[in-house]
Amino acid sequence: MRSTLLVLTLALSIGACGDDDDDHGGTQADKLGVGAACAKTDDCTIEGQICLPFKGGYCGIADCKANTDCPDGSLCVTHDDGKNYCFRVCIDKVDCNRNRPVEFEANCSSNVTFVDGKKGSKACVPPS
Repeated sequence: MRSTLLVLTLALSIGACGDDDDDHGGTQADKLGVGAACAKTDDCTIEGQICLPFKGGYCGIADCKANTDCPDGSLCVTHDDGKNYCFRVCIDKVDCNRNRPVEFEANCSSNVTFVDGKKGSKACVPPS
């Protein structure tokens, strides 16, 4: 009886350790597809996103003015085209490729301009 109770308790504990999200974690930006690969704007999941012209595309939320305009897990970046977009933030490269195929992997780069001047932050930038 005691070993059955121990096994049952262990099984319940292991089951409780998983993520509550159906997609096994990720930020709000991941869930909304910020930084996802795309071929055209219609491939991006929410209104306001556009498919940026990187290799493999990049779904970015256009026209942010500040980080508060971006979903959790992304920040407002001034892109090379002079416009602002919400880009997925990262610590390592693995953070960047949740919604991207291997052939279009993004890199975690500190060589971006954050609108709010987030020094020390990095954003996911796919190859151009």
